[in-house]
Amino acid sequence: MPTQQETPDSAAAGKAAPPAKGPGARLAASNTLWTGLVLIGLCALFSVLRPDAFPTVFNAQNLLVQAAPLLMLAVGMTFVIITSGIDLSVGSVLVFAGVVSAMTMEWLSGGDAKNAGWGVISVGLLVALVGGALWGLLNGLLVAVARVPALIVTLGSFGAALGAAQLLTNGVDVRTVPSALRKTLGTGTSFLVVPNLAILAAVITLFALWLLHTTAFGRYTYAIGSNAEAARRSGIKVTRHLVAVYTLAGVLAGLAGFMSLAYFGTTTISGHSNDNLNAIAAVVLGGTSLFGGIGSVLGSVIGVFIPAVLDAGFVMAGVRPFWQPIAVGAVLVVAVWLDQRRRRARNNR
Repeated sequence: MPTQQETPDSAAAGKAAPPAKGPGARLAASNTLWTGLVLIGLCALFSVLRPDAFPTVFNAQNLLVQAAPLLMLAVGMTFVIITSGIDLSVGSVLVFAGVVSAMTMEWLSGGDAKNAGWGVISVGLLVALVGGALWGLLNGLLVAVARVPALIVTLGSFGAALGAAQLLTNGVDVRTVPSALRKTLGTGTSFLVVPNLAILAAVITLFALWLLHTTAFGRYTYAIGSNAEAARRSGIKVTRHLVAVYTLAGVLAGLAGFMSLAYFGTTTISGHSNDNLNAIAAVVLGGTSLFGGIGSVLGSVIGVFIPAVLDAGFVMAGVRPFWQPIAVGAVLVVAVWLDQRRRRARNNR
């Protein structure tokens, strides 16, 4: 299990902190390696079944673009679940952030944002991030300060954020998104073939990987998920840290909303009803324990691509798309079962 960082108080009491586990040890302790092998196996299978369609640059670009917003949700969810929490609101926060961003850009442009410049786009991005952060902050305060169960808090904000987005727009999508945003971030590519959306997602993911696996913030996240009371006694400010974690998840959901806006060129109020469950499934498939204390950003990246690969592969192989959620559900149940077995074995030592 992840360990807590030794503090002056614990040292004075003569209690030496056990050696901290590094990223490699945490990776080996999770299901990440097995999930990675499953992803490789799926890619190989569909490449054999449809060698003319699956292993192509075009398909790879589509997979990267479709996975980018969900990856942002999954990265934030990784931090939350490692603390032994949950966030059911991220899909609705994505929608809300996209709506307030699009409406802001529309207002600044006098009613039609299609020809808006980068000044307006920058304000739209800032509004999306702030909108997501406020919902995350609210979740964090209710969970950490008011001590309301995270399941109830985020289920409430799931409905509230979506309802707020519908109230602002009367349930009608905002369709005047700057063309410059669509052409650069939404559909543009760099290095000849790599989508800009995927590059942005990769940069944020690398930052999150550094934050979780190499900083005190990450060590405290693991410590709280392993034993919140022990973390508190060791000097970690658990309440403040949980608020920060939920706020981070909200910021990343806001960014995902802006990315979705850039890709589709419109808000998608009714198009993200399952994003929260997909993000949770991706994180758990990647080896993060629902019981807290174990997980990795790399595992969540792998988990995000399993449903995407299954979806694309089934379509190309002529399999009815309704089998995709069944397959993902089966893999998810197996991942949780393996996690429970690992925990029982560790507790019996």
